[in-house]
Amino acid sequence: MQEIIYNHNNLTDIDMDSSVIRTKALIINSKSEILLGYSYQTYQFPGGHLQEGENIFECLQREIEEETGIFISGKLDPFLKRVEYHMNYLNSNFNKKVIIYYYLIYTDELPRIEASHLDEQEQEGNFQLLFVPMEKVDHLLEKSIPDNPINKIIVGEMQDVLKYYREYL
Repeated sequence: MQEIIYNHNNLTDIDMDSSVIRTKALIINSKSEILLGYSYQTYQFPGGHLQEGENIFECLQREIEEETGIFISGKLDPFLKRVEYHMNYLNSNFNKKVIIYYYLIYTDELPRIEASHLDEQEQEGNFQLLFVPMEKVDHLLEKSIPDNPINKIIVGEMQDVLKYYREYL
């Protein structure tokens, strides 16, 4: 597994006020389309936060099933770990360490909305899923940047991961 560390302010773990671990998946079908979630005018890879008592694979399984209705069986290992050290995270006056494990899932299984279990925030944001051809995903993400202030950060992260996927896998 490749690890990428972003630490522009040379922070240490001692400098962090909090940390979060997330898992995300690049779900790609045989048509070379990638499945994206869309909520609050923001595109994201399906995934979410680690809950107490979970390992990262259990988190991935739970989050993918909750958001897509797709159950992941077998054992997968992440292909990329992204560690970010943020000073004054989202203007909160707190420093935050964000660790994200990315997985590749190749499947032609379609999302089953009736089997998903969206949380309240996802429901309020009108969470949707859509398949996007890989050759069009960068353009779609770029177009979304003005739609929500957080998109500049999220799109940058997604583009970094997609670039790594294309170059190294």
